[in-house]
Amino acid sequence: MTDTTSTAHRTPDASREPVPVAVVGLGWWGSTIIDGLQDNEHLRVIRGVDVDQEQCARVGDRFGIPTTSSLADALEDDEVRAVVLCSPHPLHLEQIVQAAEAGKHVFCEKPFSVNSGDARTALAAIKAAGVGVGIGHERRFEPAVQQLQNDLRTGVLGVPLVFEGNFSQDKFLSLPPDNWRLSSSLAPVGPLSATGIHLVDLAISMFGAPAEVHARLGTLATGFANGDTLVVTIGFESGSTAVITAVLTTPFIGRVCVMGSEGWTEIRDRNHPEKSMGWDVTTVLRGGEPRAEYFPPFPSVVANLQAFADSVNGGASYPVATSDIQLNVDTFEAISRSAASGKLERLRR
Repeated sequence: MTDTTSTAHRTPDASREPVPVAVVGLGWWGSTIIDGLQDNEHLRVIRGVDVDQEQCARVGDRFGIPTTSSLADALEDDEVRAVVLCSPHPLHLEQIVQAAEAGKHVFCEKPFSVNSGDARTALAAIKAAGVGVGIGHERRFEPAVQQLQNDLRTGVLGVPLVFEGNFSQDKFLSLPPDNWRLSSSLAPVGPLSATGIHLVDLAISMFGAPAEVHARLGTLATGFANGDTLVVTIGFESGSTAVITAVLTTPFIGRVCVMGSEGWTEIRDRNHPEKSMGWDVTTVLRGGEPRAEYFPPFPSVVANLQAFADSVNGGASYPVATSDIQLNVDTFEAISRSAASGKLERLRR
């Protein structure tokens, strides 16, 4: 189980200079990242990169930063210490290797990769270059999740038995049919790469290494080429099980529930994390009454990036281990194989 306790509440050392970064990929999420880092004490966006020159111009004008259509330009800039990759994930391997070889630290949005071999190659390049790596699994940094992590680690819930998660939304209904996020080749198993991958990561952080998966993917209410409805069962080496649902054609619902031998905890999002309204948490222990708590909105995306900046500035180690990054990709690959075969698939390592 990966220890992420107190990460969201730990303030990175502001006495160090902000890490100058280039954001690569200036679409919806890249622009959201830049907006969230305005006047940040720990990271400073000094460049933007996107192959679409018109998008470069729009984002550059909006945020007052220089932009380029060439990643090489950003990597050749001595002032840039790190890159934040918000690009389509099929590009991640090449971009990570290029950045690492240029001596730049790498923060990569999820999925890190959809191919286990590519992930190993990318992580090997990072290790060889001696640079830091971070991953866009910001749900680990939500205070309610971190309390649950702590309760599991300290045995409050007893033996971990079952993880249930649902992260569904209908945001993709407004995308044009040719958008890469709806492509069966660029984004296989669309509900997984869009939302389900966050739940896979949370389950790994709580239950450890997966051993096998079974997935059912359907296109039931849209024309999405990569599916709109996904249900996954993950069996862990510990004997615990996760059941994960991700739907791309229903209004937002976000829920995580962990059941243990001594009690259970459920976390419910009040709104989509992009515009969080906080979380309602219910915990029931054997022999006790339900305990309800409210956690107010918290900027977990920024907290994740700040933890990355702190780590590359010589502060605390980044709390998501590279082994977990690899496990997440191994699981993604196995889920993709199971969605295609309809069979139980073992993880390949």
